[in-house]
Amino acid sequence: MKVDGGSDLLGESGKLIEGLPEDYRYSAPAKVAIGEERERAREGDEELFVPPLNFAMVDNGIFRSGFPDSANFTFLQSLSLRSILYLCPEPYPEANSDFLKDNGVQLFQFGIEMCKEPFVNIPEETIREALKVLLDVRNHPILIHCKRGKHRTGCLVGCLRKLQRWCLTSIFDEYQRFAAAKARVSDQRFMELFDTSSLKNLPSSFTCSSR
Repeated sequence: MKVDGGSDLLGESGKLIEGLPEDYRYSAPAKVAIGEERERAREGDEELFVPPLNFAMVDNGIFRSGFPDSANFTFLQSLSLRSILYLCPEPYPEANSDFLKDNGVQLFQFGIEMCKEPFVNIPEETIREALKVLLDVRNHPILIHCKRGKHRTGCLVGCLRKLQRWCLTSIFDEYQRFAAAKARVSDQRFMELFDTSSLKNLPSSFTCSSR
């Protein structure tokens, strides 16, 4: 059954519906089919923007998310990223590496092992080095991500919030919004005790007001 063009279609009784205006020419099932076909055609002509899991804006030029896949590439292109800050120890997938190369995006990898409580060991020096990359506006716009955008990403963002002089209650609230039922006391303790004294040169482009 052809639904596009000017062809007549079979009615519900199996007979052609002749001699009617265009809008009334087709049977009800045929009209549904035409509408669905045209909708699919419209969708095929449009680029769909699909953000990665747990995507959010952190601050001017800084974003966070879970691990992006090929379905997210068009969305990431819309961010005009200069850099990706990757917090997992595993090698970056080939498809993702090709995407970065094709779009001139630099990859910074700071591998932090994924551990479950009570054996969580967040390397403070690794977080400190990652923050230096994050604070350098020459790397912006930048996307921070780990596997699901919860724990490792949450700890790094939480330490950034300490530099921005957020109160601990607000830092923990933000962390818990992304970690949800998987929130860890050990992560929050790490953020609470993290020493920001060696990272005081906060760029003026950041939102510095306390919360």
